[in-house]
Amino acid sequence: MPRKTRCRKVCCDYGNRRFHTEDRRDTQHITVEEVEAMRLCDMEGLSQDLAADMMEVSRGTFQRILYAARKKVTTALVEGDDLLIGGGHYEVASPCHEGRRCCKKCRKNMDQPS
Repeated sequence: MPRKTRCRKVCCDYGNRRFHTEDRRDTQHITVEEVEAMRLCDMEGLSQDLAADMMEVSRGTFQRILYAARKKVTTALVEGDDLLIGGGHYEVASPCHEGRRCCKKCRKNMDQPS
């Protein structure tokens, strides 16, 4: 029997949840933690080890999340599918990873007056 999936830590919740194509053939569903994995590695340029630590998962689990996300996004781009972000097992880290500022969006949100 498989183990229960632990919540993965994400830096922030994403406002844009759906990306449409002209043809709208099919929809690729991508989870919030898959988007977070791509953001940490591809946008922020972090190593998989550091990114896995930030999401509080093993490096192997992080790599599986990242590869699944990249496959879905690539399929959506090549096939002309819509991309829908939502679901998954995640929790928004508060404060962002024990006070460390991990991304531009977090800095923007943390620097704004309450």
